[in-house]
Amino acid sequence: MIKDFSQFEKKVDVTFKDKALLRQAFTHRSFLNENRSAGMEHNERLEFLGDAVLELIVTDYLYKKYPEKPEGELTSYRSALVNSNTLAQAATELGMNEFLLLSHGEAKDTGRARTYILANTFEAFLGALYMDQGYDATRDFIAKHIFHLIDDIVEKGTWIDAKSKFQEAAQEKAGVTPSYKTVKEIGPDHDKRFTVGVYLGNDLVVTGEGKSKQEAEQNAAHKGLIEKEWA
Repeated sequence: MIKDFSQFEKKVDVTFKDKALLRQAFTHRSFLNENRSAGMEHNERLEFLGDAVLELIVTDYLYKKYPEKPEGELTSYRSALVNSNTLAQAATELGMNEFLLLSHGEAKDTGRARTYILANTFEAFLGALYMDQGYDATRDFIAKHIFHLIDDIVEKGTWIDAKSKFQEAAQEKAGVTPSYKTVKEIGPDHDKRFTVGVYLGNDLVVTGEGKSKQEAEQNAAHKGLIEKEWA
């Protein structure tokens, strides 16, 4: 199916000089596996670049917005702003889902895997925007679509480390320090997905998934708080 990326440009009010960069940002590796003659590149290098640009811009913003906060708290704020769920939500609100170039198999998956694909595509788009129009334009885009989320995150306390919350609650209510164990790793090195279980003693409470072991542990702790009604 042919995607009209000019419609996306209109939606986000950004016009690319290099249209191939924009298309590449939406091209998942699986699409090229089914369309080897397309003469295109997948978006993983752009994702790598966009991830770094996003982290720098968000770090700079938080450093200036909260001059009184220590680095540990700023790190937690940043993690809450740039995690997979937040970025996938931003991508969904921008309508990125409609423009993804995926294999037939990936296109059918609307679960957790799609969340990761959307988050990665958002980062790839930032990488493409940075390459096409530079730092200031990328910062303006992030400011418009990401910065405003921090107020809600701080107000609701969702930035607080879920692992710390779960450990405090487990020690207080169950007299046990929780432990974490990786129960599954899938995917190639460039696109790993981790499933981690959180345990109280020998008892598995829940499992969580993530692009890194750390993210999977945080996800498991968050789900554990809900499961145990400790949230």
